[in-house]
Amino acid sequence: MKWEKSISDFRNYLKIERNLSLNTIESYLFDVKKLINFLELNKIKINPDQLTETLGKEFVYHISKKIKSTTQARIISGLKRFYEYLILENIIENNPFSNIETPKIGSNLPSTLTIEEIDEIISSVKLTSKTGKRNVAIVELLYSCGLRVSELINLKISDLFFSESLIKVTGKGNKERFVPISTLAQFCINNYINDIRCFVKIKKKSEDTLFLNERGSNISRVMIFLILKKLGVSANIKKNISPHTLRHSFATHLIENGADLITIQNMLGHENITTTERYLHVSKKHLIDSMLKFHPRTKM
Repeated sequence: MKWEKSISDFRNYLKIERNLSLNTIESYLFDVKKLINFLELNKIKINPDQLTETLGKEFVYHISKKIKSTTQARIISGLKRFYEYLILENIIENNPFSNIETPKIGSNLPSTLTIEEIDEIISSVKLTSKTGKRNVAIVELLYSCGLRVSELINLKISDLFFSESLIKVTGKGNKERFVPISTLAQFCINNYINDIRCFVKIKKKSEDTLFLNERGSNISRVMIFLILKKLGVSANIKKNISPHTLRHSFATHLIENGADLITIQNMLGHENITTTERYLHVSKKHLIDSMLKFHPRTKM
């Protein structure tokens, strides 16, 4: 089997059978193309089913000199998945990457903002500007609902169910979930829709998209990052602020105030509870308070 055919089939497998998002699929294909580039660089002409464990180790050694351990780990994981697919299709019998260990990486959690810092960010928005009320609604929604940036930019007006205090979110792999939305977030969104969005000349195919740029089309994920970075500077907050910072703050504040992990898992759209556990850094004070409150041996 040639590389082009195997990559094409792998893409279809990830999209149709695994129902993965476009970003995730492209990430896997990027990993395979890295391997192809290595083979071409060294003038090694083989098909994917001819790769040996020795060549796999040489490739890993090659990338280890150029990229950080987190990227190495992702590439190795992607190639393992690619060769697992070839085994599934009975093209090969053994995975050449199965015995190759991924580099040990630490748990790099994003910064957590305090409630006061989030209020400062929102207060730094100039409401008199053309994008002021939109930006307030973006920050409030990211924090109040813990959305991923991709979920935010793809949110539709038809996904808003304010009478039930819910929004419908389309997450990874096009999986839908309903997330509760606060009264304050609803207020900010309604202000944006009624005072700003209704006066924007909306481009075709963006009629139902909630957050628009000044040209009337879908706002990009890059623009969301730039908005938050600018607001962080305006609020004089030294932490690195991104959409994921607000998502992480959402989850951390929930657990610190007594929410259980299963509830947070459902709201974040995590398939596995271990993802939620790894991603939350619970304060020591909360752990101590929980032990004192719930453990029978603490009661005298």
